[in-house]
Amino acid sequence: MHNKTIKELSALLHAKQVSSTELTRHYLDRIAASGHNAFLHVDPALSLAQAAAADARLAEGSAGPLTGVPIAHKDIFVTRDWRTTAGSKMLANYVSPFDATVVNRFNAAGMVTLGKVNCDEFAMGSANENSAFGPVKNPWDALAVPGGSSGGSAAAIAARLAPAATATDTGGSIRQPAAFCGVTGIKPTYGRVSRFGMIAFASSLDQGGPMAQTAEDCALLLNEMVGHDERDSTSLSPDQGNLHEDFARDLDQPLTGLRIGVPSEYFGEGLASDVESAVRAALEQFVKLGATLVDISLPKTALSIPTYYIIAPAEASSNLSRFDGVRYGHRAGAYKDLQDMYKKSRAEGFGREVQRRIMVGTYVLCHGYYDAYYVQAQKIRRLIADEFQAAFADKCDVIMGPVAPTVAWDAGSKTNDPVANYLADIFTLSTSLAGLPGMSIPCGFGSGEKNASRPVGLQIIGNYFSEAKLLGVAHQYQLATDWHQRAPAGV
Repeated sequence: MHNKTIKELSALLHAKQVSSTELTRHYLDRIAASGHNAFLHVDPALSLAQAAAADARLAEGSAGPLTGVPIAHKDIFVTRDWRTTAGSKMLANYVSPFDATVVNRFNAAGMVTLGKVNCDEFAMGSANENSAFGPVKNPWDALAVPGGSSGGSAAAIAARLAPAATATDTGGSIRQPAAFCGVTGIKPTYGRVSRFGMIAFASSLDQGGPMAQTAEDCALLLNEMVGHDERDSTSLSPDQGNLHEDFARDLDQPLTGLRIGVPSEYFGEGLASDVESAVRAALEQFVKLGATLVDISLPKTALSIPTYYIIAPAEASSNLSRFDGVRYGHRAGAYKDLQDMYKKSRAEGFGREVQRRIMVGTYVLCHGYYDAYYVQAQKIRRLIADEFQAAFADKCDVIMGPVAPTVAWDAGSKTNDPVANYLADIFTLSTSLAGLPGMSIPCGFGSGEKNASRPVGLQIIGNYFSEAKLLGVAHQYQLATDWHQRAPAGV
C-alpha cells in the first residue's frame, strides 16, 4: 500500500477499497518503526481523528481528489495541534495558535496530517545536519546526508513514510533533497504559494512546494497549494498571474518540438562524472521523446553563490531578530538584565550555522558595507534573472541540468566546512534568485562502490508561471522511465 502514488491511493479511497483510517494507521505504524529521524512530532490520535472526518466525507460523496490521503508537513509550517520547531532549540516546544495557509488548504481538501518532519534549523542548510533534533538519515544509504533543508520531507517520501510532504525552497531546499533521496519535488514561481504561517528565513526567496513520488502527484498537490493570500504581502495576486489553474492539464502533452536549453556552465569543472552521465542519459531520453537540445550559456551562474550568501543572510538577520526570548521561544535560565537575557537566549537557542548567517547578514547590512555588498548583490540578482529571460525569449522552452554537482555526500564530511556546503547549491541558487519555478526528478544513480545506491536528480527550470509545463515534461519522462518507482532496500 505504501508504494502507491497519491493518484492510486485516491482511486482506492473513492472506490471504498481502503479507508483513510486504515491508510493513516498503516503510515503511522511505518513511521513508528522507522529509524530515519524524519519525523519530529507525531500524534496518532489527532491524525486518526482527521482520517475519520475524511472517511465521513468519502461516505457522503463530498470528497475531493486528495481527501483521505495522508501528508507530512515540514516543520517550518506552523500547525495548531502539532509542535512547530523549525528544527531549532529556540522553538523546541512551540505550538502555534493557528495553521499556516498551506496547512489550512490541505486540511480543507481533506488531507490527513501524519506529523511534522525534520529540517535544517530555520531552513538553513544543505544536508539536514543542522537540526537541533539530530540529523535525518538518507533512506538509500544511512551513511549519506538526505540533503537540506527539506531533508525530512524527502526522506519521508523515499522511505514511504508518507505519500506526500510539504517543503520549502530558499536556495534549493526542495530540489536538492529531492535529488539526493530519489523523489520528485517542485519549487513554484516565487509568490505563488502563500508564505503566511511559514517561518521566514529569507523573505524574498522562501517558497513552499510539494514533494511526492511522481510529477503527477506534485500536480495534484499544487492544485491545492497555489493561490493568492491577502495575509501574505509577498503573495502574487491574480492580476499578476497567480490564477487558480489545473496543474495536471499538460501531463498528456507530447514533447515533440520541445526546446531544452542545456547551459554549458552546468557541465563544467566540479561536476562529478557519474552525475553528468546520469543527466546526459536523461537528456538523450528526452530527445527520444521528441525534444531538441539547445546549447545555451548562463555566465552569471558562478556569481549566484556569493550573491545568495549575501542576500539570504541579510534577510535572515532581520527576520530572526524577533526571536529574543521575550514573547516566545527559548529564554536563558539565568541573566543579569534585559540585554544579557537577549544575548544568552539567542546564543543558547540558535545553532552554529544560524548564528553564522545572522552575523554575516548583520555585517553586510552595516553602515559602510550596505552599498558595497548588499546593493551590489541585488544588482547581480537582476542580471541573473535577465540571463534566464534572454534564454527563454528566443532559445528554449525549458532548461535542464544537474541539481547538484555530486550525489549525496557522507554524513559529517562537510560539517566543519560551511563553504563546501554552500558550493553544493551552485545549480539551484540562480533559479531561486530569479524567482523561477524549478523541479527535481530522479534520473539515475551514482557509480562506484559507495555511490551506486545514491540517487541523481535532473533539474528542470521553466519561465515564470510555467509549472504545468514543467510537470508535463517531467511526467512524460516518468512514463518512459522507472527511476521514480525505485525504492530503497527494505522499503
